[in-house]
Amino acid sequence: MPRRQYDIAIADLSGKRAVVTGASDGLGLRIAARLAGAGAEVVMPVRNSTKGKAAVARIREQLPGARVYLESLDLSSLASIGALGEKLRTEGAPIHILINNAGVMTPPDRQSTADGFELQFGTNHLGHFALTGHLLPLLTAGRARVTSLTSIAARSGSINWADTEWVDSYDGMRAYRQSKIAVGLFGLELSRRSKAAGWGITSNIAHPGVAPTSLLAARPEVGRTTDTVQVRVIRFLSARGLVVGTVDSASLPALMAATSPDAENGGFYGPQWLGNVGGPPGVQKLWRTLRDTESASRLWALSEKLSGICFG
Repeated sequence: MPRRQYDIAIADLSGKRAVVTGASDGLGLRIAARLAGAGAEVVMPVRNSTKGKAAVARIREQLPGARVYLESLDLSSLASIGALGEKLRTEGAPIHILINNAGVMTPPDRQSTADGFELQFGTNHLGHFALTGHLLPLLTAGRARVTSLTSIAARSGSINWADTEWVDSYDGMRAYRQSKIAVGLFGLELSRRSKAAGWGITSNIAHPGVAPTSLLAARPEVGRTTDTVQVRVIRFLSARGLVVGTVDSASLPALMAATSPDAENGGFYGPQWLGNVGGPPGVQKLWRTLRDTESASRLWALSEKLSGICFG
């Protein structure tokens, strides 16, 4: 069955600087390429320099003259995040788009970041929280749009306030849900705080639905030596145009949220097919898990305490 192709128009981004985390493969690579193709200068902070160099080469092969640059970043290390923040602040170039995309999913056993946090909460949420805080002066200078990627897994679950680090009873999927709920709550709270403080930052959130990315594939670095059954099923369905999306279509909600002149501060964007697992991008109804402003404020305070980053 031929798959219908979906796309969105992206306005000219010449003169704009974008930062995309997790741009060495999957959604992040596709997002970075699209932004570069629209004329943006794209900074690609990556943990694996070999993959990063291959990603830059791929973009430049497709788009000769693309302004894409690698930086070193390990989102599971506050020291690494701080080093990148200091480097970019020293350069002084305003940032106009920040896409908090990178993530890790369901290590079979509990793992910790360099700073002792549960790996998924520490990387997916705290890492991006700290990065955004370090870049705040540049984001303010660029009157930036910040788009943070949550996950369809965050439709259910909750923040495990009694044990956010999952020390006592680790459950990989529940911990992943928590981390992605946290990402969504952060993006929405950033919108509210920017409005209140006059930072000039527009913050919204997006999710990709379901697509055959590397999140559930073999990831030896997180203790998964073979592809999961889930990712094999997703690849099968995606290749046949059934139910789920592709990497290309899954990148569109984030691109819409980050670049569309109609995207709203505090908005939520995702695929529009039944169940929001695939299809064209559009406005997404906010899930119950993301509507609690009290939890968002509580999470913000906890994140400042754990990361040592205060937005002011």
